[in-house]
Amino acid sequence: MFIFTVPQGHCAIVEMFGKPTSVRKSGLQFHIPFLQSIKDVSSAWGNLTNKNGIYIEQTEQLLDTQPRSCITKDNATMQVNCIIRWRIMDAIKAVYEVQNLHKSLIELVLNELRSLIGGRNLDEILSSRSEISEKVSVAVAATASRWGLSITSIEIKELTTDSETREAMLRQMEAERVSRSIALKAEGESTAKVRLAESEKQAAILRAQGAAEAMRLAAEAEADYLQRIAAVVGADAAAKVLMNRQALEGYATITTNPAAQVYLPNGVPSVMDLKK
Repeated sequence: MFIFTVPQGHCAIVEMFGKPTSVRKSGLQFHIPFLQSIKDVSSAWGNLTNKNGIYIEQTEQLLDTQPRSCITKDNATMQVNCIIRWRIMDAIKAVYEVQNLHKSLIELVLNELRSLIGGRNLDEILSSRSEISEKVSVAVAATASRWGLSITSIEIKELTTDSETREAMLRQMEAERVSRSIALKAEGESTAKVRLAESEKQAAILRAQGAAEAMRLAAEAEADYLQRIAAVVGADAAAKVLMNRQALEGYATITTNPAAQVYLPNGVPSVMDLKK
């Protein structure tokens, strides 16, 4: 009997004649020499996700991908890389169901990411980085599960564009700033015109109300004046007095004409006639 100890957060695969028979968890374990052996994953994984080649990490792992060139829907070229957080849930599937686990996981994520980026415009990609990351996580979850993996999260680390695209974006931003400035100026002028029109409207209303009030007061004063005269000389005499006064006021207005001659219309009564 050969005794060995599996570290905390690790597991080991025991094989018999090259076939996996069991997965040993952390703690004191044993296997039968010559009949059983512990699977060494270092030849396929290197020093990633394992210790000493035989102890497989089951804690959360992190992979930082290399930049991958992608073309957006509007034909902009960009470089993208991401961080993959994952863990091994089924060690046998992770070792035997996929060749070169880490490279395959990176290729799976980057290919899905490139596919999503290819269906969107550049502006949409730059403004929805977290949404794209979530969609990639969901899209690769089924395949990762077949490999015995659980994807914790996928985060887009960097999105970079070529110099030509950056210059085009700067020109677009400048054009948008100019457009917003023109729109704001036009809006301000329109608002000012509306306010001026409202002010003129209110002034006209106030002038009309003032004129109406003045006419009302004048009419009341006139009526009071006639009532007082009528009380003294009678209604008929009061009417003649009023007509006399209006005729005199009319003559005063007519005589202000700078012309050499003044013509009076036919039928205009004289003051003397009104006195009869």
